Amino acid sequence: MKIIVPMAGRGSRLRPHTLTIPKPLIPIAGKPIVHRLVEDIAGVLNQDIEEIAFIIHESFGKKVEDELIAIAQKLGAKGTIYYQNEALGTGHAIMCAKDSLSGPAVIAYADTLIRADFDLDVTADSVIWVKQVDKPEAFGVINLNEASEIVELVEKPKEFVSDLAVIGIYYFKDVAVLKNELQYVLDNNIIHGGEYQINDGIKQMMAKGMKFVPGEVDEWMDCGNKDVTVETNSRMLGFLHHDGEHLVDYDVKLENAIIIPPCYIGKNVVLIDATVGPNVSLGDGCHVQNSSIKNSLVQTHAHIKNAHLDNAMIGNYASFDGDYTSISIGDYSVLE
Repeated sequence: MKIIVPMAGRGSRLRPHTLTIPKPLIPIAGKPIVHRLVEDIAGVLNQDIEEIAFIIHESFGKKVEDELIAIAQKLGAKGTIYYQNEALGTGHAIMCAKDSLSGPAVIAYADTLIRADFDLDVTADSVIWVKQVDKPEAFGVINLNEASEIVELVEKPKEFVSDLAVIGIYYFKDVAVLKNELQYVLDNNIIHGGEYQINDGIKQMMAKGMKFVPGEVDEWMDCGNKDVTVETNSRMLGFLHHDGEHLVDYDVKLENAIIIPPCYIGKNVVLIDATVGPNVSLGDGCHVQNSSIKNSLVQTHAHIKNAHLDNAMIGNYASFDGDYTSISIGDYSVLE
C-alpha cells in the first residue's frame, strides 16, 4: 500500500504562521498535521505501508524534505519527494508523483485530520472517504445508488443530493487506473475552476463502470485558517486524552502553576505563576509567566508574559507580553 500526499502550497489562509513553515508541518497536539494524517490513515488501512510520496513546492527546502522522509520512515515506509511548482490543481499535483502511481494507494490532502474506524472495502475499485455534514450545499458531496455505491460527485449542490461530504481522502485498488485517466485530462486540457481536478479523472472511471463506495469517518477536522486550526488542536487533545495518551512531558517545571487537562506540554517547558488549559498545546522550550492560557496553540520556544490568552495561536520563538487575548502571531514575532 502507498500513501500519496499532495501538499504543494504553504497555506495563505493560515498566515503569518505559514510564512516560515508549510501548513502541513504545523503541530497539532505536539505533532505535525501531515504526521498525524498519515498515522491515522495507516491505522484505518491496517496494512503495511510501502511508500509515502509527498508532493511539495521546491521552495520548501531540504530541511522540510528531511522531516517528511523521517515521517515516512517512522511508519516503516520509503519516503519520496516530488515537486509541484505551479498551482495547477489537484489532478496536476497527483500527476507530479506519477512514478509512484501504481498498485493500491490512498491519496490524501494534507490540510485535514480524521478519526475513523471502518473496514476498507478492498474489493471496490475505489473508496471515497466522506463525513456527514449539516450544510451539504457548502461541500462537494456524493450521490449513492440503491446498492450504496457512489454514482456521482456533485460540487456544492443547490438542491439536496446527500449529506455525505467528500473530505479529500481516496483509496484506489490500482492507482495506475486513475493515473491513466488524469493523463487524459492533462493531454486534453480538461480544466474546471482554472485547474486540473482529480474529480475529472474519477468521473471518467465511473463512466467506465468502476465500483466506487463510501468510507465514512467519525471525525473530520480542518486546518484551513487560524480559528479552525486552534479548534482542531482542542478537539484532538480531547481525543488523545480520552485514549489515555500521555501528553505532558515529565520534566515540565512548575512554580505556582496549574495545568488543566487536556493539554500537550513539550520538553523543557517552564510555567511560573501560570494557569494553562484546558485545550492548550505548548511546544518544546516554551516559557510562560504570570499568565493564563486556554484553547490555544503555541509552538516551540515561545515566551509569554502577563497574558490572558484564549483562542490564540503563537509561532516558534515568538515573544508576547500583553493583555490581548485572541491573537495570532508567527515565528520570531515580538509583541510587547
